[in-house]
Amino acid sequence: MGVVLIYGSHIDADYHQHVALQVIWPQHEHTYELNGNTLHGLTIIASKQSHCLQIQKGWIVLVEPTSRLGEQLTTLLKAQPFLHVHESADKSMRSPKDREEAYNRLSPLFQSLSIDSTSLRLNQSLVTDRRIQCLLNELNACFAAECIKPKHWRAADVAQTLHLCESRFLHLFKAQIGIAWRPFLLWRRLNCALQALIKGCSATDAAYIAGFSDGAHLSRTFRATFGMSIVQAKANWVTKD
Repeated sequence: MGVVLIYGSHIDADYHQHVALQVIWPQHEHTYELNGNTLHGLTIIASKQSHCLQIQKGWIVLVEPTSRLGEQLTTLLKAQPFLHVHESADKSMRSPKDREEAYNRLSPLFQSLSIDSTSLRLNQSLVTDRRIQCLLNELNACFAAECIKPKHWRAADVAQTLHLCESRFLHLFKAQIGIAWRPFLLWRRLNCALQALIKGCSATDAAYIAGFSDGAHLSRTFRATFGMSIVQAKANWVTKD
């Protein structure tokens, strides 16, 4: 799982933060409000930055920091929490009209930001420790097949399978990925629930699949992470590996 695309009209997200990097991609004739500032064109938001967003019409791209694309976006940010890119005459900078066009134009969009299009090979993380790479491969497989319940992803259990103590695993994971294990796993679980919702599962079933105690727990966590309800998001969200 590397990218989540969100499309909508009149998106109104309260202050929230998540581990994903975020690209705000409005339709070219529209402005949007980010933390109370009126903007147009692209804005990139770093991982774990609190923000609120009101957008009349357009796309939001959420990118996992562990992907090649995520790492290049992080480099582009140069440790800044936000990077605003003014509207360009280049058509690749303008928002697409539908999801199919959005997928087709992801590559030129990021090329316009001087990011190598090969970075869209989203599951090729640049981690150097083979144990962490294998762990990421297992997590990716969870999305491609039947979900492996998150009870198997407790830090102590994962550390044991990697022949590490829990504290050493947590330190190694953060050093390799740049994000602590627990918030990273929460992001993956929310994506797992989102996949289930897109496939037609109820909030209760999606909560069970992703390891939340019940639908209310999932709903609270979803709003706290993304700044909007599951009902607002369900019809507009789609994932891309």
